[in-house]
Amino acid sequence: MSERGALRARLELLAREVAKFGVVGAVGLVVNIAVSNLLWRYTSIPTVRAGLLATLVAILGNYLGFRYWTYRDRDKSGRTRELTLFLLFSAVGAVIETGVLYVATYGFGWNSPVQSNVFKILGIGIATLFRFWSYRTWVFKALPVQKPAPAVESPAPADESPASAVENPAAGGAEGFLKQGRSEPVPRIGVDPVRR
Repeated sequence: MSERGALRARLELLAREVAKFGVVGAVGLVVNIAVSNLLWRYTSIPTVRAGLLATLVAILGNYLGFRYWTYRDRDKSGRTRELTLFLLFSAVGAVIETGVLYVATYGFGWNSPVQSNVFKILGIGIATLFRFWSYRTWVFKALPVQKPAPAVESPAPADESPASAVENPAAGGAEGFLKQGRSEPVPRIGVDPVRR
């Protein structure tokens, strides 16, 4: 495969991965926003805490989507390590996401329902970039690429004689005959040597 073809194949794989990541992320976004709004509307939990709780609910759902759909072909050997790293990087993403909401709410006093939703979505967007990079790099690691075994020339079939191997290039010709390591001489075709 040419370098251009290899690059194209890698870009197609990346595009599929981004699309699957986006679908799981979109479902997580809906869950996150829905839970946030339910908590903001029907409880007395402060805005940022409610947003953080909603993020945690979405993270749990996202793990299932990423492990069993987006990255189902990735290494599954170290589930404890994978889950630990997922939770660690998700926590960093939650800090990024909640940090944006915190600054908007307590730094600028923007805490109306519309403003809270806008900054919640903005925080999710910024955190998503970090999560995509960290999950694909550290959590759901790609399996090592298996290199194909080098091609081995098959020897001429056993029923062919050395003479037919020399006469038949498709069966390996003289090179095939020599590679087989046969010690029989190649018969000479043509003029007999002159005796004196």
